[in-house]
Amino acid sequence: MAKNSKILVCDDDETLCYLLKEQLLEKGFSVDTVYDGSLAIEAIKNMNYDILLLDLNMKIVNGEEVLKFVSEYNSSIQVIILTAQSDFRKAVDCIRLGAYDFIAKPYNFDELLVTINRALEHKDLLVKTTILSNQVSKKLSTRIIGSSPGLQKTINLANKSALSDSNILIEGETGTGKELFAEYVHKYSSRNDKPFVIINCASLPDQLIESELFGHEKGAFTDAKSTKQGLVEIAHGGTLFLDEIGELSLSLQPKLLRFLENGEYRRIGGVTSLTSNIRVISATNRNLLEETDNKKFRRDLLFRLNVITLTIPPLRDRKEDILILANHFLETKSPIRSPKRLTPNAEDALLQYDYPGNIRELEHIIERALIFAEGELIQTEDLNLPRSSSIVEILPVTNDETIDENNILCIDELEKLHITKALKSFHWDRKLTANQLGISQKTLYSKIKKYEIKQ
Repeated sequence: MAKNSKILVCDDDETLCYLLKEQLLEKGFSVDTVYDGSLAIEAIKNMNYDILLLDLNMKIVNGEEVLKFVSEYNSSIQVIILTAQSDFRKAVDCIRLGAYDFIAKPYNFDELLVTINRALEHKDLLVKTTILSNQVSKKLSTRIIGSSPGLQKTINLANKSALSDSNILIEGETGTGKELFAEYVHKYSSRNDKPFVIINCASLPDQLIESELFGHEKGAFTDAKSTKQGLVEIAHGGTLFLDEIGELSLSLQPKLLRFLENGEYRRIGGVTSLTSNIRVISATNRNLLEETDNKKFRRDLLFRLNVITLTIPPLRDRKEDILILANHFLETKSPIRSPKRLTPNAEDALLQYDYPGNIRELEHIIERALIFAEGELIQTEDLNLPRSSSIVEILPVTNDETIDENNILCIDELEKLHITKALKSFHWDRKLTANQLGISQKTLYSKIKKYEIKQ
C-alpha cells in the first residue's frame, strides 16, 4: 500500500518525527514532517496527503484544531492520532470528530504500520464510494467487441498509449464507444489501481463544471455550505476522463489549460494553489481543429489534450462488426437464458442500415426488437429501423403538418422540422432523441430553444 502514498507527521517532538520518518521511508512511503498544528494546516493546503499522523498536545495549534480543519478542508485524509496514555479520552473524542484511529505512545511500529495500511484501504474505499455516488448508473466494462481492421488498428494504438502517461484525445462520432476506450486505456495503464473519474462537459453549466472539477471552499457561493473536493483531487494518481470536451466554455478552458501545464489548481473561493497528479483523457465528436479556427476552442489547450490521438471509426465503416455486436446485445439484454435470434432478412436489414447513432443506436434497435418480437425469431419489421438517418431529410408529414412544395425551405426550417419529428417519435425523450440525431443533449436543448419547439 506504500506505493505513491504520502504521509504527513505532525508532532512537536522533533526526535520522534525524525525516527518515524526514517522508519516510514524504509517502507516506501513519501513522508513530510512538521512540528506544530499551524504548520500542518499550511502543509495540507499545499499538498494532497493520504495519511496524517497527528499529536494532540502542541503549543500553538493543538491536534484537535487540526483535525477539525481536515474534516472540513479535505475529509479524505485519514488522521491517526498519536497520543499519550493520559489522553485516551481525548483520542476517543477525536474518533467521533472523524479521526480514523489512535495509537498510544510510545508506539509499536509494526502496530502503527498495520493501522496505516488499514487507513489507506479505508481511504480507497471512500474514494470509490464518492465516484460511484456521482455515477450511480454507470456499469464499468472494458471489453471492446469487434474484429474489423479499423477497430483493431485503434485497439493497437490504445494498447501502446496505455504504456505511456501522456494525455489522450479520443475522437469519434456520438455512440462509437469513446468512454469504453478511455476505460480500456486506464485498465491497462500503470494507474489502474487508482480512480477512473468521469465528467461530462456538456451536462452541467459552467459554474457547476468548475466546482465538479476543482472543488470549492465553504462559503464560496450561496449554496456552498461546506468545502467540497473536486474530481481532479479525487482522481489523484489515476485518470480523469473529460467527455464531450468540445462543449467546454471558453471561460473555463484557460483554467483547465493551467492545470494541464503544471498540475496546479484552486478550488472556487480558494487562494491556495493545490496540485494533483492525474492523466487526462478527453473525448469529442467535434473537429476541434476547425473549432480553433472558428475561435471556439483554444489551440494551446488542444495541443495539451491531444499528445496522443485515438480515432474510433463509425459503425457504418465497420460492417464486419455489426452482427457481432447485434448478437452480443441479444445475449446481454435478453431476459431469458435462450436469447432470441435474428432471421437472415433481419440480418441483411441491419447490414444495410448506416447507423447515424453508431453502436449506441444499434444497442437501442436490438433492445426494442427484443420487446416487439413475438416469437423466438426477430423479423425485419421488429427492428423498426428509421426510414432515414439524414439530419436534413424530411420525415413523412402527418395530417396536422403541411409543406408547401412550391416553396423551398431554408436549412433552419428543415432542421427544425426534423428535430420536431424526432422528438415526437421518441415521445419527447431528449436523451434518446439526441442519441438518434447524433448530437449532445446540450446541443439539442439549444436547438429546441433556438427554434422555440414546444411539446
